[in-house]
This record gives sequence, C-alpha cells and structure tokens, in this order.
Amino acid sequence: MIEIERKFLVNTIDFKSLATSSVFIKQAYLSKDPHRTVRIRIKDQQAFLTIKGISSTSGMSRFEWEKELPLEEGEMLFKLALPAVIIKTRYIVPQGTLSFEVDVFEGDHKGLILAEIELPSEKTFIDLPHWIGKEVTGDKRYYNSYLSSKESKNSL
Repeated sequence: MIEIERKFLVNTIDFKSLATSSVFIKQAYLSKDPHRTVRIRIKDQQAFLTIKGISSTSGMSRFEWEKELPLEEGEMLFKLALPAVIIKTRYIVPQGTLSFEVDVFEGDHKGLILAEIELPSEKTFIDLPHWIGKEVTGDKRYYNSYLSSKESKNSL
C-alpha cells in the first residue's frame, strides 16, 4: 500500500511511438486535505476511489489505497467532487522491467506532459529515455490534486 514513484516533465512526444496502450482519464477530488487526498477517477469505463497519504521527505513515497467501484457509483461521486476536473490521456511506455505512465493533459493544463514511474524501492536505478526532461518528484505543483486548483493555472 506504499506507492514509490518518480515524476518527470516530458520534453518531446517521441514517447508515443513506444507506447503499448493508452487510456482516457477523468478525475476529481472529494478531499484535498494535505494529509489525505480522496480522488474519484474514471478510466475509460472503470471507476476507482483512491485515498493517498502525505508524501515522504523525498517526495517519492506515500500511502495509497485504491478500490474499483461500479461505473455508475463513480459517476455519482463526481457530483460530490470539488469543481475542478482533470482530463488527460495516459500512455503506458515500457522501460526495461518497469513502465512509465505518461499523462498528456487537456483543458486548463493543455500542453503539460508528465511521466511517472512506480518503483520497487526508492533506490531503484532507472535508465532515463531521451524524451524525459526535468525531474519534478516531490514538487507539489505537479501533484494532480494541485493541478486541480485555481492556483495551478499560473504557477507552472
């Protein structure tokens, strides 16, 4: 239940030719308390409720709990969510035995492309592909919960 990941800006769309799949994502937050965020997400025709805890000092690790819900329940929970909705397409790009999840944002954050990679430990070495840019792990401005706020529109 501990998520360990690193996050990077993406500096070119070269990753798309390497992607093995993609999925459309719509998500919103029921709570953005800094110690626990509660998110509702719809990926294509699946709904998920996720609770995330506060990040570690490095910004790489935090508690994460996720539960799949019936699509109808997920859609109903959007009615309770905070007003800002994040819309993005996620591409899965294999990298050795791991995979990058590359999010191409739409709407207020059109043009933003972020890559995340989940790791077995904080010490796991990653050979970064050429399309990876600046690391933003632990930079709260690139957390989805922050991107769903009014402040984020002028801070990136």
